[in-house]
Amino acid sequence: EAQLVESGGGLVQPGGSLKLSCAASGFAFRHYAMMWVRQAPGKGLEYVAAIQMGGIGRDYAEGVEGRFTISRDDAKNRLYLEMNDLKPEDTAVYYCSQYQTPETVARDDYWGQGTQVTVSS
Repeated sequence: EAQLVESGGGLVQPGGSLKLSCAASGFAFRHYAMMWVRQAPGKGLEYVAAIQMGGIGRDYAEGVEGRFTISRDDAKNRLYLEMNDLKPEDTAVYYCSQYQTPETVARDDYWGQGTQVTVSS
């Protein structure tokens, strides 16, 4: 069965950097567009970034463009999110997912527990 496991989160000061990783299994990863979403305390799921099959096309939410970079390694079945110049408003649990329409993204059974990112001084 499909499974995603996120890692790489932590506590970082404003302006700092983190690189998140998502390990995929149970499905043909290379044949799926993928995305990162996040959920801040008390808020709903928020689209962060997406990447097409083969990594040809990438898209970012307005608030992270220029600071975050999404990438993938199909040989390793891995999805990544490199985050630079982190801000307190980036604090959230970050999840990876097979691509969904950003406006209606919803948690699915194969999602992992997410990885916590906390940006604080």
